[in-house]
Amino acid sequence: EEAGVQRDRVVPAEEWLQKWAAGKTGFHKERGHPYKYLDVLVNGRSGLRIFFPLCGKAVEMKWLADLGHRVVGAEISERALREFFSEQGLPYREEAVPGVPGARLLQSTCGNISLYCCSIYDLSSAIIGKFDGVWDRGALVAVNPCDRQRYASLMISLMEKNSSYLLVTVLYDPNKHKGPPFYVPEGEMRSLFG
Repeated sequence: EEAGVQRDRVVPAEEWLQKWAAGKTGFHKERGHPYKYLDVLVNGRSGLRIFFPLCGKAVEMKWLADLGHRVVGAEISERALREFFSEQGLPYREEAVPGVPGARLLQSTCGNISLYCCSIYDLSSAIIGKFDGVWDRGALVAVNPCDRQRYASLMISLMEKNSSYLLVTVLYDPNKHKGPPFYVPEGEMRSLFG
């Protein structure tokens, strides 16, 4: 379970912004993930607060909001967030985020989807509250390997006692691909999230 060539790889924020600007978003799933994943996360509960780290324009945010949950996302690309609202046909309002210089909050006018445009590390439970569920599809595997511990600690700090954490990762030989997505061995997932 060697991290291979990936251990020291760092993808700067700028590179992610360029991917969005150029439309190189192979990681975005137009059709979303099978509903079975939603069931696992929601587990029959209603009115949950669900966090989407590094949300991009994930269509599942709309699905979950339509099911009566409140969705909060964090994403560095403003373009991705604007595309989400326009592609889903959702009107939204925009405001600054108190205490986070340069950050913007884009919120659906009915208030059930709140997307923060900033570095995820600028957020905390004091700003965005705590969550009953986390939808991590392609977030942990996009985080620079050197930031994983910081990322996991942040996620844990955002979780309510009985929250569910849906984590979708990718399996492949990390010596053959420099990432992202990065390979996260199962042992490391356990040590990060306990």
